[in-house]
Amino acid sequence: NGILFKTAEALEETGRMQIVALDKTGTITEGKPVVTDIIPFGDIEEKELLKLAFSLEVKSEHPLAKAVVKRGNEMGLNPVKISDFQVVSGNGLIGKHEGQQLYGGNLKFISQFAEVDEKINIADQLSEEGKTCLYFAKDDMTLGIIAVSDTIKEDSIKAISQLKDMGLKVVMLTGDNKKTADSIAFKEGVDRVISEVLPDGKDLMIQELKKLGKVAMVGDGINDAPALAAANTGVAMGDCAEITGETADIVLPSGDGLAALLKTRIMGQHLMKKIDDNNKNIII
Repeated sequence: NGILFKTAEALEETGRMQIVALDKTGTITEGKPVVTDIIPFGDIEEKELLKLAFSLEVKSEHPLAKAVVKRGNEMGLNPVKISDFQVVSGNGLIGKHEGQQLYGGNLKFISQFAEVDEKINIADQLSEEGKTCLYFAKDDMTLGIIAVSDTIKEDSIKAISQLKDMGLKVVMLTGDNKKTADSIAFKEGVDRVISEVLPDGKDLMIQELKKLGKVAMVGDGINDAPALAAANTGVAMGDCAEITGETADIVLPSGDGLAALLKTRIMGQHLMKKIDDNNKNIII
């Protein structure tokens, strides 16, 4: 009964929420990014750029890293030996190969180590296409860009439109840079996009949104768990990380995507109406 009551309360919150905050990767998109472009700079060949990038990314668990690793495996590459490997959360990777420092990550991160100004126009064009640009450098020399793209789930655009029709404000949270995020947000039709959010900063964004009204946060990754806990209602996708499912008030059915969120809201409204009607009929 306790579990049922908690579920009813969670559904009630979902029925009354004003803002739906959606994590991008794995919630709006498939969470299975692929490499779309490999652009080497200077004298380095495309295959060599990919090999060095592959060697760094194979040590990372980030979804974008998996895209690079997948392309490297498809090309039959073997990673070179990397020592002193470090992950700079939300920014990039650092490692050492044959006495030289290797870096991989976003523009802001790489620009700390190498000159990137003359490459920004290329990256801007890719970003406007909704692609995420990963920069790679060796010591103070930029090696090139590998662009990665994730497919929007088939039902996401329709579900977002229906949520908005219900009077809800839909916000997308993403670590992508502003141009990439704006391009994706335009395709999805969300009301607002909050870009360049670090993995440990999503809960702070939820706290800010709560100042505007009730907030439901929808996500699937480990980094989404604090944001789900901070929201009025935490909603986890069915194929979410274990800790995310444990933190959430509601776990949506696997494979149903955001369409399940619409059903949950309607269910919550009907359930709480039934509870209210029953309470009115109680004779004391």
